[in-house]
Amino acid sequence: MASYRFLTTWVLDSPILPVWDALDDAERWPEWWRGVENVKVLERGDGERVGELSRYTWKSKLPYRLEFDMRTTRVEKPFLVEGVASGELAGEGRWRLFEARGTTAVTYEWLVETTEAWMNLLGPIARPVFAWNHDYVMRNGGEGLARRVGARLLATD
Repeated sequence: MASYRFLTTWVLDSPILPVWDALDDAERWPEWWRGVENVKVLERGDGERVGELSRYTWKSKLPYRLEFDMRTTRVEKPFLVEGVASGELAGEGRWRLFEARGTTAVTYEWLVETTEAWMNLLGPIARPVFAWNHDYVMRNGGEGLARRVGARLLATD
């Protein structure tokens, strides 16, 4: 399997709680995050969502869809969410939020492997394209999140 390691950062001119609330409500991501086609909760977790299993369907500029399940493994409101992915992507994801003086920084760490044979076959050649695609989708997320919480996106990387 081809392995990928991504780190995305968004900085928003917003307090942490509205940002947390928007990210925590993943079923509504398709309303504001271009590229997220669907999020469906398959199994509910505890009161903090630990144990929750959701299926995510993504579509970007490239001519394919990605679908994977994500099990929430750790939540520390409003600072951290971790989960384990399985399906067309397998690995770990981690959201971290930090606030200072009314500005919130969000990081997303995504350590995944592709499980689809065609992606693994093309991985050595298409790695830069897959990375570009990931960055495109995540830029859309930062822009959409800023609109959702009524804030300015001060930086994205």
